[in-house]
Amino acid sequence: MDFLPVFLNVKNKACLVVGGGEVATRKVMLLLQAGAQVSVVSPKLDIVLNEYLARGKIKHCAEYFQPGHLQNRVLVIAATNDRTTNQQISEAAQQRQIPVNVVDNPDLCTFILPSIVDRSPLLIAVSSGGQSPVLARLLRAQLEAMIPAAYARLAAIAGKFRQHVRQHFTHPEKRRIFWEKALQGRLTEMVLAGKDQAAQAYLLQSLQQEKDEPPQGEVYLVGAGPGNPDLLTFRAMRLMQQADVVVYDRLVSPAILDMVRRDATRIYAGKERNRHTLEQESINQLLVRLAQEGKRVLRLKGGDPFIFGRGGEEIETLAAHNIPFQVVPGITAASGVASYAGIPLTHRDYAQSCIFVTGHLKNNSIDLDWPSLARPNQTIVIYMGLLGLPVLCQQLIAHGLPDTTPAAIIQQGTTQKQKTVVGTLQTLPGLTAAANLTPPTLIIVGEVVKLHQTLAWFQPSEETSRADIIPLNPET
Repeated sequence: MDFLPVFLNVKNKACLVVGGGEVATRKVMLLLQAGAQVSVVSPKLDIVLNEYLARGKIKHCAEYFQPGHLQNRVLVIAATNDRTTNQQISEAAQQRQIPVNVVDNPDLCTFILPSIVDRSPLLIAVSSGGQSPVLARLLRAQLEAMIPAAYARLAAIAGKFRQHVRQHFTHPEKRRIFWEKALQGRLTEMVLAGKDQAAQAYLLQSLQQEKDEPPQGEVYLVGAGPGNPDLLTFRAMRLMQQADVVVYDRLVSPAILDMVRRDATRIYAGKERNRHTLEQESINQLLVRLAQEGKRVLRLKGGDPFIFGRGGEEIETLAAHNIPFQVVPGITAASGVASYAGIPLTHRDYAQSCIFVTGHLKNNSIDLDWPSLARPNQTIVIYMGLLGLPVLCQQLIAHGLPDTTPAAIIQQGTTQKQKTVVGTLQTLPGLTAAANLTPPTLIIVGEVVKLHQTLAWFQPSEETSRADIIPLNPET
């Protein structure tokens, strides 16, 4: 985050704009909308600013900028077309600890002005940090189309009843739950239909029907998918914004964790190999305790919680304690990572079945049903098998698969750090070691791996992410 998003109250505050052209006019108009007292420093003013001056909306100092113009100002905007002047304004303002914006020069700014969707009192600001103003403007246009103008009235009604709701509920969590329920239901539909008076009566009635009692706790067991936040389900996103507490594992990517409600408490549950921050039984009991305290708990797990995620054990414990829970499936690594690697798990010409297994190494061995794995026309997907890869390959060969069977390992699939190494059962362990791969990884064994070279569509942006891709037949 290059800039801290804030909303500044400049109502009846002295603000300065330096410049008298079209760009300066736009900034003056924005400050006036926010209720500021605006002074403009410029030898000349354009037609619009002259009209504002004539109507007494702004003050004008018809001269070139001098540091003395900053006296008693709470904010300054430099909108001249001269870089030297803009830099002088920026330096003088920063010496006096006055927030300064220099139009189209982010390096000279201590704050920037975003694209704004105005549904006052509801405001939405969109910024690219000065890197791509056009992109921010295009996104703003999309938001303008998505957010009805009636939301301004909805926000005003909510503000009118805010104190009533605060007085009605002694528990802050209960207030938030009430507002979430109200704003996602009939109240909003009534305002959108123009029935504001009926909406207010409905809101008051809804409030009177609610008891002031501690909220009931609940657990949301949510699959976070293989790492790419674009692959989250709509339901997962909605529950991520409702939770009071999030208990998350190592496989939940930072980009996804950033999408959780910002004031939710975050608890890291670990689950790295040979180093668990919390043992599974401790996690189970933690979920119970938090829910019994009236918290809405988001149990966020990488992939799908019911595929090698031990989600079943967690909700068994919740059910035993009569804790309400929901389960939201996620895209498991097998389907997500394989898709981004261009490896279909089944294909009429290569594989008619697919099997998922875990590759945990214990005492230098892996306890799997090797004969059932080493079957022709079958794809094997191995979770958590990086450390045991040499053993996996040896055992599959020993139980009948040719050592030339295609095999691939994918690191951090679906993300911009995805790396794909392709070889055979004989060559893959060595190629993987040379590529210095780290967890999380997914291993795919079977003839379908041959399709990677022609079907790999995803191109990670990082320069190093494709460097370790090895062709199926290195000698060619």
